[in-house]
Amino acid sequence: MKKGRVSTRFSFLAVLAMFSMTLLGACGDNTATVPAPTTAVLPTTAAASGATTAASTTAAASGATTAAAGATTAAASGATTAASTTAAASGATTAAGGTSAAASALTGQIKIGAIATLTGNNSPFGIAIKNGFDLAVEELNNNKYLGDATIQLVTLDDKGDKQEGISVMTKLLDQEKVVAVLGPTLSSTALAADPIAQQKGIPVLGTSNTANGITEMGNFVFRDSLPEASVIPGAVAAVSAKLKPKKAAMMYESTNEFTKSADDVFKAELQKNGITLTGNEAYSKGDTDFRTQLNKLKATSPDLLIVSGLIGEAVPIVQQAREVGITQPILGGNGFNTPAIYQQGKEAAEGVIVGSAWFLGSTNPKSQAFVAAYKKKYNTDPDQFSAQAYAGAYLMATAIKNANSTDPKAIRDALASIKNFDSVLGTFSFDANRNPVHNPVVVVVKGGKFELYQ
Repeated sequence: MKKGRVSTRFSFLAVLAMFSMTLLGACGDNTATVPAPTTAVLPTTAAASGATTAASTTAAASGATTAAAGATTAAASGATTAASTTAAASGATTAAGGTSAAASALTGQIKIGAIATLTGNNSPFGIAIKNGFDLAVEELNNNKYLGDATIQLVTLDDKGDKQEGISVMTKLLDQEKVVAVLGPTLSSTALAADPIAQQKGIPVLGTSNTANGITEMGNFVFRDSLPEASVIPGAVAAVSAKLKPKKAAMMYESTNEFTKSADDVFKAELQKNGITLTGNEAYSKGDTDFRTQLNKLKATSPDLLIVSGLIGEAVPIVQQAREVGITQPILGGNGFNTPAIYQQGKEAAEGVIVGSAWFLGSTNPKSQAFVAAYKKKYNTDPDQFSAQAYAGAYLMATAIKNANSTDPKAIRDALASIKNFDSVLGTFSFDANRNPVHNPVVVVVKGGKFELYQ
């Protein structure tokens, strides 16, 4: 009799367990094996619907989203089952920023840091960058890009100084507790400050850093600004094809990593195009009189003057070059990519040629919408730096959206997985080294504005 009662009780429990599993299946709570490391865990109510999604690194790359089910009380058995289910392609959030599949784990304010040069000679870059960040964040929040969550952008001024850059980066990470950083403005500041973010495992996205060695600092360092090595070759080739110069003279700032690396790229490209370098004169940050160097270069009778410098020195160099009688075309590096070159340089800047990552007159619908919104908000035209900043804010928001998490590692992984993103810069991807992949252009100052160089 005892054996019979035990057998009957065992059979009853087995039936009850099977009933509980059937009930769970009907509720959409499907169990999978081990969830991806970056999968967010959502609350019980979300699990009941079987509709919540969280994007892991793998999901961001493939375009699939991962649905996470939290703790669910398993009917009569009282057992709690944690489930994670890979969602099918329907409604999936892709790396290019599609629509979120049902509910999101993102709530409240999400702090993102921004570092920009807002004072000093190079403030035209930083102010344009801040404008781009602010416009993008305003749009992202108004359009509920992150669902119920909003972005709180904490912007600090690095003053174009390396030590200040280190200080504000440390403040953003240690005091403000941001989950990601946009900036800094200058490559030299980024090379000093970004290692702090790398060490702490916080993703940082430079939107104006074009020097060599930026992303080599570590796997948490990204940039959406095309490096000079991606832009200068096309600019030199375009000038060579149209003007057919035989000789070129160069000037560069020797106290900045960006301008020094760009100078190296220019020299290599001149050699590739069979153009002889007649002289290469250096100057320092903050210099105001460049006539001595310019007269030396003028004496070499070049067909082209190339300048690798930032805007604070670029304007007086262009003006003084014309003053001393250099009438040849001037080809500038990325530091010339701001309306300040023709607004401050005036007639002297006419004909200045620059390789660029973006063009104001682009027919890209995203770019046209950005230009209209920027002009409405700031009553002036955007430049390449504001466009890259605007794109950078959208890229970081998309990474947070696809990760469905504020965990910095999950954001980093989702950012690295972004491919074929429809942006103001055109179709955008990150390569394996976290550098941008999109097409550059060459522009020329004509009639007091940038036009395509053709």
